[in-house]
Amino acid sequence: MSLWGSSSSDESKPKNLTTADKAEVYANESGWVVRAGSKLTGNGNTSATPEVLVTIGGLGTALAAASISSTQFDISEFDVSAGGTLSATVNYNEQVTVVGSPTIVVTNSQAGGGSAATLTLTKSAATANAITFTLVVGAAGSTISADDVLSIGAQNVALAGGTIKDTAAATDTNALVAISAGAGSIAGTITAIA
Repeated sequence: MSLWGSSSSDESKPKNLTTADKAEVYANESGWVVRAGSKLTGNGNTSATPEVLVTIGGLGTALAAASISSTQFDISEFDVSAGGTLSATVNYNEQVTVVGSPTIVVTNSQAGGGSAATLTLTKSAATANAITFTLVVGAAGSTISADDVLSIGAQNVALAGGTIKDTAAATDTNALVAISAGAGSIAGTITAIA
C-alpha cells in the first residue's frame, strides 16, 4: 500500500497527515500540495504558490472528479446572546472553481428550544480546495437557543444556480457535491451557549 494515491482508483491524500492536516491538502497538476497560507506551510501568505508535498505530474487530471473530503466548523462555540457569524468549510480533494452562491445546511437539534431545525449557510469565500459558508445570526434571536446542538449531516451542496467545477480537469467537469455522513461527522458539533 502506497503512502498516497495517484489515480482515480486511489485518491488518498498522503497518509502520514492528521485528519486536520488533510483538510489543507489537495491535488493539482504538480501533485499533492498544501493550500497557500496554511499553518502547515509556516507562513500566512495566501498568495504564495502551494507547497508541493508529493510530486506527481498531472495528478489533478489523473484523479476522478473533485470530491468532498471533509467538513469543519470554523468556530468552536456560538454565543446566542451576542449573535455572530456561524461559519463552516467544505474541503475538496482537488482544487475547485466556484461560481455563484452554493449553500449547505446545518442541522439544529433544537435541544435548547431554538425555532429553526435547519440553518442554511451561503458561500462567502472559496480558495483552492476550500469553500467557506456563513450565516449571520442576530443577538438574542430565537433561531438558535442556548443548548441547541449544531451539526453538519450527509447532504448535497445546493448549487443554487451556480457551479462547482474541478479546476484541473481537461474538460468542464462538475465537482461532486455530496457530503457523506463520514465527511459531515468530521466537523463535530457545536453546542450554543448563552
